Parts: sequence; structure tokens; C-alpha cells
Amino acid sequence: MTDSILKKKDWTLLSRRPLSGPEIVTRLAAAAGWKLAGDGPDIAIEKTYNFVNYYETISFVNAVAFIANAQDHHPDLSVHYNRCVVRWNTHDVQGLSETDFECASQVDALLA
Repeated sequence: MTDSILKKKDWTLLSRRPLSGPEIVTRLAAAAGWKLAGDGPDIAIEKTYNFVNYYETISFVNAVAFIANAQDHHPDLSVHYNRCVVRWNTHDVQGLSETDFECASQVDALLA
């Protein structure tokens, strides 16, 4: 997992910019299972991941935390016994950025 994350863009060094409406629609169409949530500066993409038990859920949460730390981009997580909702947005651009979609892709890759 570490090698695939390190080969991605290093968002700790890159500046972020808000995506336009058409850019969001294009990226969302390519992000299976992700949906828009919220509006205005709280707009985000989110996805629910389902698991068999709490142990699997927490293992997933820990892997997401590793990605978030590596990319200096931290999602909101809603953790339950057998599921986790991951929600990405970029607070410093008050909307969505390429970082959100890149990190969402990395999270999806955990279960690929």
C-alpha cells in the first residue's frame, strides 16, 4: 500500500484550487459510488463502505488515516459497527479540489 500512495501526487507540496462545476461533474462520473453531499463551502464527496464487523471497519479507518496523513488531507469519517462513511472536501478552498478525488481514489484502492 505504501508504494502506491507514495507514487501519487504529494499534496503536502502542491497548492489546491477549487474545481469548477463541470470539473466536479466529470470527476464524479469517474468515481464509482461517490456522491455529492452538502452545498456551498460545505460541498463534499462521500461514500459508504460496508464491512462484516467492527474489526474490519476499524482496520479500514486506520488505513484511511494513513492515506490522510500521507497526503496532508483529512476526511470526515462516520464510523459505525459495520460501515464507515468517508467524506472529503477541501476547507481551504471552500469546496472541492483535485485532492478530494485523488484521496477518494486511494481509499477505493484499499478494497480493490
